[in-house]
Amino acid sequence: MEPRSAAAAGRDFPYTSRTTCYIELHTDGRVTHGADRTTYERAVAGESKLYAVWPGQWSSHLFVIDDLNEYAKAHGIKHDVQRTGLAEHAHQVRWTESGGERNPRSPYISIEVSLECGCEIQDIDVFATQMRDQKGWAVATSVGWGSSSGPGGVTYSLRVRRKSLTA
Repeated sequence: MEPRSAAAAGRDFPYTSRTTCYIELHTDGRVTHGADRTTYERAVAGESKLYAVWPGQWSSHLFVIDDLNEYAKAHGIKHDVQRTGLAEHAHQVRWTESGGERNPRSPYISIEVSLECGCEIQDIDVFATQMRDQKGWAVATSVGWGSSSGPGGVTYSLRVRRKSLTA
């Protein structure tokens, strides 16, 4: 039985699901696992073939990763504005401290963020990387974040390392 095509599933393929396991078959016969930039680069160079196992409830399915461009976008190797909602530019950010901060000695603080450049946060990891590079912020990515819409646009609720915030 041949592996299924990840490309045929399009953007619905769970490239970044925690349950998707990547298998790399090298041209010399070695088998490794992982999903990083060097895996992608070897596959693009023809030095390996990339597969993914996607477990289902009763069985698992083997897919060939036959759209390396989509794989790279999903894993943040190539920037994808459609997936992230974030252009690659210096964001115009307005932020305020959230009301009701309970512990002034906590290393993290809750803030409300508005993006005045028209971008939307759809991927917190990408936003955190962009803010670290642009403003030196340490945005928490392992805790919940959210958004709300109002007359002034969309506001995002985030946690940020207190010492990294600057006006």
